[in-house]
Amino acid sequence: MRPVCFLSIVLILLSACSAPAQSAPALTATPLATQSLATDKVVAAAPTPLPMRQRWPFGDLLPYVTQSGDTLPALAAHFNTTPDALQTANPGIIFPAAATLQPDQPLNIPANWVPLMGTSFQIVPDSEFVYGPGQAGFSLRATIVEYNGFLSRYSEFADEKTRPGWEIIERVARDYSISPRLLLALVEYRSGALTQPGVTDFTYPLGYPDPLKMGLHNQLLWAAEQLNQGYYGWRSGALVEISLSDGQLERLDYWQNAGTAALHTLFGAMMAKSDFEKAVSPDGFGATFRQLFADPAKLAVTLLPGNLQQPPLELPFLIGKTWGFTGGPHPIWGDNTPWGALDFAPPAVGAGCGYSTEWVAASADGVIARSDEAAVVLDLDGDGDEHTGWVVFYYHMGNDDRVPEGRKVKLGDLLGHPSCEGGRATGTHVHMGRRYNGEWMPATGPAPFTLSGWTAHPGDAPYKGTMTYELPALRIVACTCVTANNSVGR
Repeated sequence: MRPVCFLSIVLILLSACSAPAQSAPALTATPLATQSLATDKVVAAAPTPLPMRQRWPFGDLLPYVTQSGDTLPALAAHFNTTPDALQTANPGIIFPAAATLQPDQPLNIPANWVPLMGTSFQIVPDSEFVYGPGQAGFSLRATIVEYNGFLSRYSEFADEKTRPGWEIIERVARDYSISPRLLLALVEYRSGALTQPGVTDFTYPLGYPDPLKMGLHNQLLWAAEQLNQGYYGWRSGALVEISLSDGQLERLDYWQNAGTAALHTLFGAMMAKSDFEKAVSPDGFGATFRQLFADPAKLAVTLLPGNLQQPPLELPFLIGKTWGFTGGPHPIWGDNTPWGALDFAPPAVGAGCGYSTEWVAASADGVIARSDEAAVVLDLDGDGDEHTGWVVFYYHMGNDDRVPEGRKVKLGDLLGHPSCEGGRATGTHVHMGRRYNGEWMPATGPAPFTLSGWTAHPGDAPYKGTMTYELPALRIVACTCVTANNSVGR
C-alpha cells in the first residue's frame, strides 16, 4: 500500500578533540562549472562561488547552534561522533535522550575526520520543505494561473482521472507532506514550464529519463520518494552521505539542515558531479526558488520545538473491543517516510479483505481536517488545518459511513470502518500515523507513538515490532495472525 556523494572539491580533515573553538571553521570559495539545468546549454556568466570549509586544527571543538528538529543521536551521527562525547563536551547541559533539542542553543562538538565533505550552502530551511505552517496562504493553483505558462494549460491522466497540472502537484504535496511551493519550483527549475508558455517536451518534467516514470505525476512521485529519503534520513541520522548518478560520493556538511539534505539526495540521484554542483549552489535550484517566491531563509518558521511531546492518544477502536496489532512501525506514506505507522485489524473479518461493521474511533478530541479517498485526518489543535500542530492520519477507511470533513469530534467518536480501500492492502485494517507541523513523526525517538499506554517499538524490518504497556513485561508482537500475542483491547 502507499503508506505501507560525489567527490568533493577538497578533502576536509576533522578530528576528535578537547579545546573549544570560538568560531565556525572558515569558508573559502571555489568556482563551479557553468551549466543551465533547465536548458542543458552552457552559459557564459560566471557562477557564484560555492562556499567551502577550510580544515581546522587538530584538537578543536566545533561550534554549532542547534536547529529545529535536532536530536542528540542524530547530531552525533552528523558530526561523526557519539552522544557521550557530545555530553562530555558540553558540561552543564542536560540532553534529553531522544527528544528534540531546544533550537538556537550553542554547543561545542567534537568531530572525527571524514573526507568528501560537500557545500555548506543551505538551499532551503526545513519549513520550506515540509507541507507545514510555512505554506499558509500560498495558493498553488493561483500561482500557476498567474504565471500563465505551459503548466497552466497542462493536464494528464493520474490516479484514475484526467487532472490539471496544479492538482497533480497538490496531490503529491498533500500525500507526501512536501511543500507545494518547493515542488513547483522544482518543475520550473528543470523544465521552465511554470513561466514559459512554449515548452515543447514535457515527457520527463524533472529531467529523470526513466521510461517507467514518464509524465508529471510519475516524475513527482519518484522525486517525492528521493526527497523524503534525504529529509528523514538526515533528521534521524541514518543518512549522512549520498551517491551521485556517476557513483561519486558526498558527505553532507556537518552543519547542514534536513531540507537541504533532501534536495542533495534528489539531485544526486539524477545528476553527475558538474550538474550536481550547480544544482546545490546559490546559482542553482535556490536561485529559481528566490526568483519565484522570496529568499527562502526569510520564509523560515520553527517546525519542531525543544522536547516535543505527543499529546495523549487512545487506541483507534471502541472501549470494550479487542483488535489485532497487525503491523508494527513501517513507512507512513510511500517507502521513505519514517517508520511511524501502526496497523490494527478488527476481529471476525477472516483472512484477506472483507467488509467490517466494526468502527474506527477517534483517538482524541479534534476536528476532521480531511475525509476523502480512504483517508481521515484528525486535527488535534482544532483549527481544521492539517498542516499545523498535531494530526492523526487514518488510512484504509471505507467509504461507507466515513466521517465528513469539518466535523468536530470527541475522543471515541465514530470515524468510519476499516477496509482495504486505498493503496495496497492484504487485509481489512486501519493504518495510523502522526504529523506535527507537517512533519511525519517516527514511532520511536522524539515523541514516541503511544496509544492507551501502549508504546510502539520497531522490529528489524517494516511491519515487525512490538508494543509494550507501561512496563516492558507487558508486550504484544505485531503479526497478521490472530492470537493472544498480538491482541490488544481497551
